[in-house]
Amino acid sequence: MTQTITGPWRRPRNTSANEKGGIHDDDTAQNLGFQGGTIAGSIHMEQFPPLLIDYFGEAWWSKGGMSLYFKAATIDDEPVCCKLDPISRTRARIWMENEAGTQIMEGTASLDEDPESEVSRRIEAVRAPGDLRMLREVTIGAPSPDCPVRISTESIDQRLAVITEPMDCYKDDSIYDGRVAPVAPFVHAFRVVEPHIIPVQGPYVGLFGSIELQYLNGPAVADKDYVAQGHVVALSDSPRTEIIWYTATLCDAASGVPVARMTKMDRLMKDASPLWAEGEV
Repeated sequence: MTQTITGPWRRPRNTSANEKGGIHDDDTAQNLGFQGGTIAGSIHMEQFPPLLIDYFGEAWWSKGGMSLYFKAATIDDEPVCCKLDPISRTRARIWMENEAGTQIMEGTASLDEDPESEVSRRIEAVRAPGDLRMLREVTIGAPSPDCPVRISTESIDQRLAVITEPMDCYKDDSIYDGRVAPVAPFVHAFRVVEPHIIPVQGPYVGLFGSIELQYLNGPAVADKDYVAQGHVVALSDSPRTEIIWYTATLCDAASGVPVARMTKMDRLMKDASPLWAEGEV
């Protein structure tokens, strides 16, 4: 029987609470049935790297990945902890729990690419959407242009002021020839492709549903020029949401070498869209 490895309890902060009109804002979130403004899944993912480095070794920064599906929302300062069950020396099951034992997110982690990752399996199971209104103009497979990206030192410093799991490589630029980007600003770097591939109709409130990060020749570091390119891979829906999956790759701007890839799923809340108001067709 494998031994579950458990990380420390942490209390992440909702650093986007002042962004009014979004899912992180208390009033908006409560109007949509949540307890309060939700913490972004990318912030929760910042708790996993110390556990993954301990298990897979430092090579995880160059070719490792984590793939998570978000199951429950949390609010500011709510205690959570990460857990890992070994599958092999190159794969593991990972998840996060709150104090009640509710799974906040679940997924897989790996050294090297994992064709059976949590996100890969979920995309394979996606069913065709019924009625899409906010996402009706989205085209699967249409590529974005090459989008310049630079992760600033300032964005990393802002995260380090509140991050639950600080690591030396986030502060010391001598370990990986630059300061490694924590998950939250790393995810944000890929999102530069979104305006080009996700034309949303009307105002909306969205929340992250799943994120997979895969290093290819990583890590990504501060103040270096990258280029991102992405495309939508799947569309779906649920009774309460319209759903979009896309993937984006980050490449070194000078050499063209791919550094990392992100696959992300977003949920757009129907209750927050005037296109889903009663009587709207």
